[in-house]
Amino acid sequence: MELLVVSGRPGNWISLRDPRLRILIALGFALTIVSLRQVPLLLLALFFSVALVLSTGLSPSRIFRRLLVLEGFMLVLLLLLPFSVPGEAWFRLGPMTATWEGFQQAIVILLRANAIVLALLALVGTLEPVVLGHALSRLGVPDKLAHLFLFTVRYLGLLHDEYRRLHKAMLTRGFVARGNLHTWRSLGWLVGMLLVRSLERSQRIVAAMKCRGFNGRFYLLDGQHWHWADSLYALITVTVLSVLLLLDRVT
Repeated sequence: MELLVVSGRPGNWISLRDPRLRILIALGFALTIVSLRQVPLLLLALFFSVALVLSTGLSPSRIFRRLLVLEGFMLVLLLLLPFSVPGEAWFRLGPMTATWEGFQQAIVILLRANAIVLALLALVGTLEPVVLGHALSRLGVPDKLAHLFLFTVRYLGLLHDEYRRLHKAMLTRGFVARGNLHTWRSLGWLVGMLLVRSLERSQRIVAAMKCRGFNGRFYLLDGQHWHWADSLYALITVTVLSVLLLLDRVT
């Protein structure tokens, strides 16, 4: 579970909002950011995302670890994109020419990616996985997808425990990972046994659910309620996003 959710400060204003509102705001924000083309507006959107993260009380160190992989990819993008986009020459590196257009496009992608990821971490990443699954179902996501998500959240930890037991058994029998055929064959057997154990467990789970009267549908017993404050926040969000889109088109 810890891998799927980022813990924020309890009682903050975002945690008090309806999970459906948070998902809708995150979706609308992401679609708006992707549509923006002006760097100043993207900087403003990034400022909003940082403000959201700070307001949730998320640990800066955990946020940095979550962004580390993204920033590594963005660094590669900043290094390569100026040399692959035609336009006005910026500088030359041997036979290759870097262009201002490529650099500007890399900056736009960098700002978009960071703004969207930070907003998602603040709005959706702080939701408990089960709460997120219930909210998706209440938003009209097909039942099968919602069920699949909830089952994945429930049994991901069990599969990881099964993998650890199998791997520990291999180490007990003297297995040492090397770059030879025996290692790859052993890892293949490990994956195969994990799939077999998972299939057997799923069959037992289905039988247990049927014994309890499962008819193919989960009944959502939660306390999600839409309040007037959620409508107010939704109105404010729509207004802000509309202004950003309007400014991007008229400037």
